[in-house]
Amino acid sequence: MHEKKSAPVRVDAQRNRERILEVALAELTEAADVPLSTIAKKAGVGQATFYRNFPHREALVLEVFRHEMHQVADSASQLLESAAPDEALREWLDRLAQFAMTKAGLAEAIRQATSAPGAPAKPGHAPITDAAQLLLCAGEEAGTIRAGVTADDLLLAVGGLWQIDPEGDWQPRAGRLLDLVMDGLRAGATRRAD
Repeated sequence: MHEKKSAPVRVDAQRNRERILEVALAELTEAADVPLSTIAKKAGVGQATFYRNFPHREALVLEVFRHEMHQVADSASQLLESAAPDEALREWLDRLAQFAMTKAGLAEAIRQATSAPGAPAKPGHAPITDAAQLLLCAGEEAGTIRAGVTADDLLLAVGGLWQIDPEGDWQPRAGRLLDLVMDGLRAGATRRAD
C-alpha cells in the first residue's frame, strides 16, 4: 500500500501561518482572552485562513508556545556554528530569558488552553533540555565549561528567570543572573590545549 505524501506547504500559506503566530504572541501576551478575530485582522488574514491553520483557541495558544520554544531550542546549534561554546551558551541563555518572559506573558492563555476537561496538555520542554545539553557538552569538550553539569542542573540554576516580573525592567536582572550562572559553569573548567 502506498502512503499518501503530504503536499508541500505553499510559501504564502507558510507566511500567513508565521504572521498569525507573530501577532498571536503579541496579542495573547497582552490579554489571554483577546478575540481570535482580532488576531486574524491584525495578521492580515481572513477568518477561513485563520481557522484552517488554527481551528480553535487552544490550538493557537499551544502552537504559539511550541513555536517559541522551538525557536529557542533550534538556535543552540546555530550559535555553536558561529561562536565558542561558552559564548554560544551565554547567548542561548539570553534567548531562553526572552522565552521565559514570553511564557510568563502567555501563562494565563496557556492555563486557559490546558485546564478544560479533555484539553491538550502543555507541550513538554524536551527541546529546551536537549539544546542545553548540546551546548553544555560542546563547552565541556572545549574545556570552557566545567565537567559533569547536566541540562537539568543548568535549567534548575536559571529557574530564577521565571520569578522575574516580565512587566518590569527584567533584562538587567536576567543578565546579572545569567552572568552568575556562567561564572559558575566556567569555574573549574579545564581548557584544552589546542
